Amino acid sequence: MKVKEKLWTYRDYLELNDDKRYEVIKGRLYEMPAPTPWHQDVSRNLEFLIWNFVKRKNLGKVYDSPIDVVLSEDAVLQPDIVFISKENMGIIGEKAIVGIPDLVVEIVSPTTIRRDTVVKKEIYESFGVKEYWIVYPDEKVIEVWALGEGGRYELYSFAEKEGKIKSKVLKGFEVELKGVFDES
Repeated sequence: MKVKEKLWTYRDYLELNDDKRYEVIKGRLYEMPAPTPWHQDVSRNLEFLIWNFVKRKNLGKVYDSPIDVVLSEDAVLQPDIVFISKENMGIIGEKAIVGIPDLVVEIVSPTTIRRDTVVKKEIYESFGVKEYWIVYPDEKVIEVWALGEGGRYELYSFAEKEGKIKSKVLKGFEVELKGVFDES
């Protein structure tokens, strides 16, 4: 849902005085809908798996939404899950992540499908986010996009309903889909 027609910046966004969640995408302010319980189940399961791996290997930090990722003054996003490597910890600010995360995850909902699969993918790619996961909870699909030659995303791993996906950024990290889409 687009909110107002004006060019928004991160500074404008910070001046909002309400409890709603927003993103600034190409200078436009978008209100973020509340996630469904199923979305939250999938997010929790995946974050738990990523966090356990990152913590065990002492690789960095993992955050979940809502957290602002400030890529530029007119690109402020709230990915569902964010990984910041130890080498990149300087981008973690007091109120937001200000810079380029190593890995981001977006969990698609019917109201955000185009934004997550096209618009945000292009933004993350253009800023050089090394890895972008797109999760389709209703279809039980995960796509892992990794930056390839020339700074373009290439499909690195894909699974639907069963099987494993793997990460290029988190070397050795593989996830069984049934662990992500477990409804219990």
